[in-house]
Amino acid sequence: MGLDEALLESVSQGASLPTLRFYGWNPPTVSVGYFQRLEEEADLESCKQRGVDVVRRISGGGAVFHHAELTYSIIMPIDHPLAGLTIRESYETLCAGPIQGLALLGASCEFAPINDILGGGKKISGNAQTRRMGCILQHGTILLDLDLDLMFELLRVPLIKMKDKTSKASVIQDVKARVTSLKALLGRAVSYEETQSALTAGFRQALGLDFSVCSSSITSAEEARSQELSLNKFASTEWLRQLPSA
Repeated sequence: MGLDEALLESVSQGASLPTLRFYGWNPPTVSVGYFQRLEEEADLESCKQRGVDVVRRISGGGAVFHHAELTYSIIMPIDHPLAGLTIRESYETLCAGPIQGLALLGASCEFAPINDILGGGKKISGNAQTRRMGCILQHGTILLDLDLDLMFELLRVPLIKMKDKTSKASVIQDVKARVTSLKALLGRAVSYEETQSALTAGFRQALGLDFSVCSSSITSAEEARSQELSLNKFASTEWLRQLPSA
């Protein structure tokens, strides 16, 4: 999270070109959205017992359990041609990269407004944005595999879904019917490295990105800023537990 914000600052200042980044999570982590209340979204005791970290993102959206997945972030000025004229348009344009990458792996997927990607009619990717510093930062996850029982041990089922005496088990069954993974779609395990390679090609083909003029390494200034943000912001109890203002 610290590196994503450091890159956002760098792009906003013109010190870096628009940036596409891929990463995974070690240890597994629950991330809560910028506007969410921590205690309403994550079972902190279960996370502690399972050795799962908890962080707050700067992007919106709901709580996510990051485990067997690939995460991407793409950052660009808000007036970039790929940014679109509306929020929906920007999601649809930027999600074309992962969709094309998944197609290269053999998974036929489609965009589902406003910010999901579906495979076989089920959600395989959720995406979220923040717009600040004159830039768009979009996060997205690609589920390589799925352990919904563990996910619901770590995430709290929203009270609105428990109305009319709906049980937690029935909520889990409902999610199982609506969410999928690359492993389920393709009938085989797909590695992080294979997925990253395919999505890199997907972004290049679908969005016309040119990586030949880019550096694949972060700068020393970005690294230093990332460490500062990680220590003083994202690792702080104040940031994690606060309900940020709009």
